[in-house]
Amino acid sequence: MTTELTTATTPFVPAPASPYQGDIARYWDHEARPVNLALGDVDGLYHHHYGIGDVDHAALGDRADSAYEKRLIAELHRLESAQTGVLLDHLGAVSDGDTLVDAGCGRGGSMVMAHQRYGARVEGLTLSAKQADFANRRAGELGIGDRVRAQVRNMLDMPFESGQAAASWNNESSMYVDLHDLFAEHSRVLRAGGRYVTITGCWNPRYGQPSKWVSQINAHFECNIHSRREYLRAMADNRLVPQTVIDLTEQTLPYWELRATSSLVTGIEEAFINSYKDGSFQYVLIAADRV
Repeated sequence: MTTELTTATTPFVPAPASPYQGDIARYWDHEARPVNLALGDVDGLYHHHYGIGDVDHAALGDRADSAYEKRLIAELHRLESAQTGVLLDHLGAVSDGDTLVDAGCGRGGSMVMAHQRYGARVEGLTLSAKQADFANRRAGELGIGDRVRAQVRNMLDMPFESGQAAASWNNESSMYVDLHDLFAEHSRVLRAGGRYVTITGCWNPRYGQPSKWVSQINAHFECNIHSRREYLRAMADNRLVPQTVIDLTEQTLPYWELRATSSLVTGIEEAFINSYKDGSFQYVLIAADRV
């Protein structure tokens, strides 16, 4: 399977709303990390997030085996798809006639999984034309291009009518925007009783301030990680009432510790592992209902 797609299939959309968002669009337009592409090549689901769950060491086999690295990559991919599965578990009641919104959809792996599970129409938003082209090409190859679509749009200005979406989510993409602006827009496009879900890394307010590890992660991804408290406050201010808050930190550590032993290291693995272990950084799921 080809790891990158270069033929444009998505029309140009006016530029992002701020210089920073323009920087982020350029960042992701030029991103081609093997850790994202090689994992997606396992089964054609291309994600841009991390994994959760225990490592299946029996599936990895002997480290001295020539096929060990291939099996390790497959295991990392299984863990990242498991993460999306947990997010989808919390979307609530969804039917095949509903519209779902993936804000910050990347190359579309979560959109494909959502459609495969629910049969619903899934609309994805990304600032990166390259990512949208990739996601739309994959949807076409899978024969679901009429139900799964990525657009080059700003998640703070979604191209949907008020109350149009049954559910929406951010899967590790909320650290690129102001949370009040983001949740105001999710609240607008969700129907009454609709469900919003995020899985995200956030700094722990009990630590006091973002740790040096969190600062390294911010610099690496050119993002601005929020605190857990900021998420809950911004939701409350925008008619999103949390129903479930799950600390996934312990469940994501195995992914990072396995990735740190692979050929796909990017240099940021130590910061994630250390910040999760010292309690300054957390990996959480928050599911909230629109009231």
